[in-house]
Amino acid sequence: MIIPPGFEQNSVVTSLGRMVYYHPSDSFWDSQVKLQPKLVFLHGFGGGSSAYEWSQVYPAFAPQYYTLAPDLIGWGRSEHPERNYTIEDYLTTIREFLELTCDEPCTVIASSLTAALVIRVAIEYPELFESLILTTPAGLSDFGQDYSASLFAQLIKLPVLDKLVYSSAIATEAGIASFLENRQFAQSNRIYSQIIEAYLESATQPNAEYAALSFVRGDLCFDLAKYMPRLTTPTAILWGKKSQFTGPEIGQRLAGLNPEYVKRFMTLDDVGLTPQLEMPGLTIGLIRQLWKQLRP
Repeated sequence: MIIPPGFEQNSVVTSLGRMVYYHPSDSFWDSQVKLQPKLVFLHGFGGGSSAYEWSQVYPAFAPQYYTLAPDLIGWGRSEHPERNYTIEDYLTTIREFLELTCDEPCTVIASSLTAALVIRVAIEYPELFESLILTTPAGLSDFGQDYSASLFAQLIKLPVLDKLVYSSAIATEAGIASFLENRQFAQSNRIYSQIIEAYLESATQPNAEYAALSFVRGDLCFDLAKYMPRLTTPTAILWGKKSQFTGPEIGQRLAGLNPEYVKRFMTLDDVGLTPQLEMPGLTIGLIRQLWKQLRP
């Protein structure tokens, strides 16, 4: 995976294996940055996902804040246990990562289904969090919707066929380019070759299919609406208006379940599922603004 200049790779050991993360290099940045508040950037799920998803954003914060961007278990350079992944796997390893790397409450910036999982971690362990800035946080089964009942999810549940589909239609250059163009980005002309290369490298890691197929089958989906009222961490939400999986009307309904702690909800025009890749400059500016508004 591509590491931005000025960053190094490190790792911690979770209950499911080693989790790789990227952090500012002491030789590149002022070592005093380690004393500053920590920002943790967590990527979403999908064929080829990794910390690269935030790599155009998190370096902008390194001069002032200690930024961490892990590859979640089963993705990127982290370990890929051969297992059918569950919601509990990610609730546990996200919590463990924060406990192992952050000695004080941190701000977590996360996207899509991972962002929804972070909300659940914050509900159970609020002491780990200062604030949340989330892009398109959706459980993908929100308000009673059932993603796992879709035709594609049902096909992926068939043994043998699942890995065939992954190797021939998902973990290929054409498959990734098609997914980015049709599902992730609002404008295909914003997709450049490095993005495809980074996703392909992650998607073709040994055993990468296990986590990806667990996601595609719907094993990791849940109804976030059942949890939103219990959130007590100051939160801001960004939602691409052209998000293909879950539209902003779902996001507004979710935010409306907890107006006390969801301090801001912003819809971004002409942006899809991942504004951090599609419009990184805008995303950086919004994170700076929202974080300032959320901090005590």
